[in-house]
Order: sequence, then structure tokens, then C-alpha cells
Amino acid sequence: MKPFFPHSAIAVSLALSCSAALAADWPQWRGPEGTGVSPEKELPIVWHEQRGIVWKCPLPEWGDSTPAIVGDAIFVTAHTADNKLLLLRIEKKSGKIVWTQEVGSGEAVRETPKRSTQKFHDLHNLASPSPVTDGQTVVVHFGNGDLAAYDFAGKQLWKLNLQEEYGAYSIWWGHANSPVIHGKAVISVCMQDSLADLRDKPVESYLVAHEIRSGRLLWKSSRGTKADAEECDSYTTPLLAQVGEETQLIVMGGNQLDAYDPATGKQLWFLPGLVGGRTVTGPTFADGTIYTTRGMRGPLIAVQPASKRLASATATGPVELSHRNIRWSHAEGTPDTCSPVVWNDLLFIVTDNGIARCLETASGNVKWNERLKGKYKASPIAAEGRIFFLNTEGLCTVVSASPRFDKLIENQLDDETIASPATSDGQIFIRGRKSLYCIGR
Repeated sequence: MKPFFPHSAIAVSLALSCSAALAADWPQWRGPEGTGVSPEKELPIVWHEQRGIVWKCPLPEWGDSTPAIVGDAIFVTAHTADNKLLLLRIEKKSGKIVWTQEVGSGEAVRETPKRSTQKFHDLHNLASPSPVTDGQTVVVHFGNGDLAAYDFAGKQLWKLNLQEEYGAYSIWWGHANSPVIHGKAVISVCMQDSLADLRDKPVESYLVAHEIRSGRLLWKSSRGTKADAEECDSYTTPLLAQVGEETQLIVMGGNQLDAYDPATGKQLWFLPGLVGGRTVTGPTFADGTIYTTRGMRGPLIAVQPASKRLASATATGPVELSHRNIRWSHAEGTPDTCSPVVWNDLLFIVTDNGIARCLETASGNVKWNERLKGKYKASPIAAEGRIFFLNTEGLCTVVSASPRFDKLIENQLDDETIASPATSDGQIFIRGRKSLYCIGR
């Protein structure tokens, strides 16, 4: 924030083994595989307040988390004016709220002494991390550290607080990373200012995994980098990527890209020296390549990851990659907040001030760049050969996913839209500050 992070700013990735079974669902931040790519067919491309709205569900207060959708259940989190942290289940068919659970409470502190404790940017609050579900359990995380799991009937299975367990957050602009699920593990990440220049014992950044049904600790891994102060901060969500026959947990932030074994938390490889600054834009993965932006609008890079087998064969620890693993780099007009999305052999990005670009995935060559209306915090999604760019004022511009700029239409809703869109069963779900919209043909 500085700009912002819905993951937003700010961030959730489901196990790839589950993605085929949940093809019609959106179970986490950025969809079935955490890449912003939807498998849906015949999504609507024309809508406004008088057309295409299947239903509109008023929400209690607000948040920037993306809805998690499985079957007929939609899960949304919210942070109320009286500091209640809520989880709602909404019926997908009707848009009616089935139940509401109060997970905890907390304040989005806006003013604190610099580098003492986290404070929250005005564009988000404690309900920025997105919920994640495996189809039986939904896990929620809030910016105060609350991490909790519920069954689909609304019964709380367990709850803990990561700040109470591992220390107060020192991230500058409010914790916003979303959890991800791999098998029976829900994995959380915290990347924050080490305060190494202010304390004898630096603050730790870490990854931690809990058993999804019980909350039992499975593993915890420290994540150290050479970043200092705000450059340590990252608001990104981890990404589960299939590298060959192996699943890797990809993490970006702290001027470093690295990968972990999601079953054990062991670091497999790391690429240091990606100096930029605090990182909001999350990585994506396609055709064996990781695409990620260095922090603070740094260059967009295409990275060839190392295999787990190579890392396991190295007795001295994780493999250190070099800049030879960077296939290409693009420095002009990169996003500060919005994550990239890939369709076929093209990659699409949008800057926070609305400059959209299309690049070739093989070379990084720019095919087109065009100015869209408004400012952007939501990450674009791709579906059926189209890219959906949602700005902060409810305007969604739909373009063809082609090497020639082809704007199909602009669609306007009467709401503020920071959260990224979701899709399910031929419909688009857009979470505004006031309402959740279901859009259909």
C-alpha cells in the first residue's frame, strides 16, 4: 500500500490434484490452479445494473477477499465497522445468506509509529486474505492473525492465531496473504520486515502448515532473505505449481523467488537478488515457466524453475539459481498490484493506473499496450479466449486474448471493486464493497 494488495492485494492456491475435480468451482484466490485462468465456457461478456445481474447480495461492511466457491456454496469474509471478523456462506443459486459466523474481532489500525507494528492501508482491512476450501472444509485467515476452519454447516473445527503463536506482524501495510491447500494441509505464509537494524533478534518470516480438519501443526519453515526493512514485506499468496511430475510451492517476496516441498516445508531452490522492494503482485505459472514481477513496479521476469529431484540430490541444501534461469525480463510499465495472467502463448498485465499490455510468453516481446479506463487493484482473469480487467470503480473491460488489441465491451457496476473476480458454472462473481454480484447470461 502503498498501493495495494487484495490479494489483494492482496492473496490462495489449491492442490493441483483437486483442480480437475473442482473444475466448475473457484475454491481459492485466483481460481482452481491459482493462476487466474478459468475453465468456464459461455461466461457472460455483457452486463450492467439493469442487465445480466442474476442476483445481488448485500454484504455486511466490506473486505477485499475474493469469494471461494464450491458446489452451491460461496464463502466470503468481511470486517465490520464494529470490528467483527465474519465468514458468510451464501447460496449460489439464490444469493441468500445461509449462515454467518463471527470468527473473531480486530481493528485495522491506520496510524502507528513507523516500523513498530503493522498498520493498514486505507484500501484494505483485516478481511483481505481470501478463504480457501477443499470441498468439505473452508479455511479463513484475517489480518489480525486469526486462522480458522469451518465445516459447510458453519461449525468451527479449530482456530488459532498466528501472531500469538509466532509473534506480532511487522509488515508495514497490513497482513494480506491468503492460505492455500495441499492435500490435508493448509499452508500460510508471513513475509515481513525483519527489523534487523533495530533489534538483536530479527523478526522471522515463515511458512507454516496445519492439518485442515484438526489444526494440528504439520511443519514450519523459516524464510530468510537478504532484504532489508520494507523490502522484506510481501503480500503475495503462494502458488502450487506442477514442475514436471512434482508439485512445488512457489513463493515470491523479499527480493527473492523460491520453492518449497508442500508436504514437508523443505526449501527446494531459491533465486536471490531480485531487488525491487515490497511485493504485492503475485506470481503465475504456465508451461513450465514462472512469471513474476519484482517489487515496486520492478521488471516482469520469466523464470525456469529447478526440479525437486535436482534439489534433493544436493546434499548441502536447496539449489541456488542464478540469473541464467531468467528466460527474459520486461521492465516497462509493470503492475504494482495486479497479478499477470496467461492464455495460450500470451501473457497479460495491467498497471495500477490502467495501462494494459500483452506479451509473448516465449520472448517477452510486447504485442500491444493500451490504456484502459480507471485505476486497477483486482487481478485480471482469463476464460475462453478473453481477458477480464476489473477496475476499482466497477468497470470491467473485456478484451480478446489475442496478439492484436480487440476491446469487446465495457461493463459498469455501481460499486467499488478491489477484489478479483471469480467464476463458476457459467457465471461471474464480483465482490464489491457493498454487494456480491452474480452475473450470468
